[in-house]
Amino acid sequence: MRGGISIRQESTADTPAIHALVAAAFGQEDEATLVDALRRDGDLWLSLVAEADGEIVGHIALSRLKSPKNALALAPVSVAPDLQGQDIGSTLIRRAIEESRRAGESLIFVLGEPAYYSRFGFSRETAAPYDCIYAGEYFMALELAADNVEIAPVVYADAFGGLG
Repeated sequence: MRGGISIRQESTADTPAIHALVAAAFGQEDEATLVDALRRDGDLWLSLVAEADGEIVGHIALSRLKSPKNALALAPVSVAPDLQGQDIGSTLIRRAIEESRRAGESLIFVLGEPAYYSRFGFSRETAAPYDCIYAGEYFMALELAADNVEIAPVVYADAFGGLG
């Protein structure tokens, strides 16, 4: 990565590269198909790419939840396999949180490794009051605007139902 990385909103032309990157990062098609379905259904709220030397090397997706209001789901975060561990994912997560906060969103939910996501302020304690089919040790939330939080069941976009 000679020129460093830049973060930008995805463009229509990026769709095939994003699909390939997400599939490579996870070693399967499920997460790439999820991103495609979220985009197709209009539920992809934020889709950022990390670019290095003109190539997409990272991606993050935030989708609108059906419930609670003003809440988002962070999934997936993808980094090219040969570039993992170089803070590209962390940079994408921080930028997505910043964009969500600036837009006035209340919460971001994630299913992920607590040791990793807690570095960004996500916690199981914040997610605990919310009923969700994914509740458990990997279900966490980050509160962005305490005055705008609604305690309601967490209902993900329909595309998540297609995950294996």
